[in-house]
Amino acid sequence: ANAQLADKKVLTLDAAKKIAAAAETEARKNNWNVVIAVVDDGGQLLYLERLDATFAAAAAVATGKARTSAMFQKPTRVFEEAINKGRTAMAGLADFTPLQGGVPLVHDGQLLGAIGVSGAKSADDAQVAQAGLAALGL
Repeated sequence: ANAQLADKKVLTLDAAKKIAAAAETEARKNNWNVVIAVVDDGGQLLYLERLDATFAAAAAVATGKARTSAMFQKPTRVFEEAINKGRTAMAGLADFTPLQGGVPLVHDGQLLGAIGVSGAKSADDAQVAQAGLAALGL
C-alpha cells in the first residue's frame, strides 16, 4: 500500500500569510499599492491581501498571475516575454494571465503553490513577488 502513496508538502495558511507579509513590506518600502495573492499547488486561492488605494481589478489580476504560475510551474514573466516575442496565440489560453508578477513556490523540486502580485508596473510586481518568496527561503 505504501508504494501507492506519496508524501506531499503543502503550503499552510500561516506560510501564505508570512509570504504575503514579506511581499507587503517590499511594496510599502517602494510606495507601491498592490494586491498579493497566494495559491496552493492546484491554483486555488489561500490568501489575498489588498493594500489600500489599489485598483479593484488588481485582485483578479494578482490571483490570475498566481494561478498561471502554479498551473504551469513557471514564473509568469516567461509567458509575457514569449508573447512579446510574437507568440501571441498564448494570450488565447483560458484562465491564463501572462503578465510579470507570478512566481511559483517550489521546495525540494516540489511545487507548493505560487504568489501573484498586481498593482504596480509588471517588473515591480515581480520584485514584490520575489520578496514574498524570500520569506520562506525559496
